[in-house]
Amino acid sequence: MATANLNAERLREHLHYDPETGVMTRLIGQGAGERVGCVMKQGHLRCRVGNIEHLLHRLAFLYMTGRWPSHEIDHINGDPADNRWQNLREATHHTNQQNRRRANKNSKSGLLGASWRKDRGHWCARILVGKRYLYLGRFETAEEAHAAYIEAKRIHHVGCTI
Repeated sequence: MATANLNAERLREHLHYDPETGVMTRLIGQGAGERVGCVMKQGHLRCRVGNIEHLLHRLAFLYMTGRWPSHEIDHINGDPADNRWQNLREATHHTNQQNRRRANKNSKSGLLGASWRKDRGHWCARILVGKRYLYLGRFETAEEAHAAYIEAKRIHHVGCTI
């Protein structure tokens, strides 16, 4: 998503951002006064400004700070469609990943941090700390493994807001 020709001044000519609600509305052209943002597969909102597609959370950052973010924009509460200013923070990819709230789509439990050990017949939990995994134990249920993971996440992942 190209950003070369869009600066804060030009953005403010095209769109209005309400930091309290996170809503952006078009100011000029066809659809002036209407809310902008189409939902993408992962839940983020996008729109076109000058025939170039942009993510709304990145536009909100540009609108509020006058500069493009140097890193990623993390949605603090985990909702990628919630673009209220208080819910956005600039974060490295590493910190952004530490704030994950959902398990991968291929997860057997559907719970973050809970893995089924077929060979051993139990659930286990482990967490990545730095570049090493920390084993959190074996559990009777996926929910117990998930709870242990969340507890460890709050301690070891500084980017976590759960």
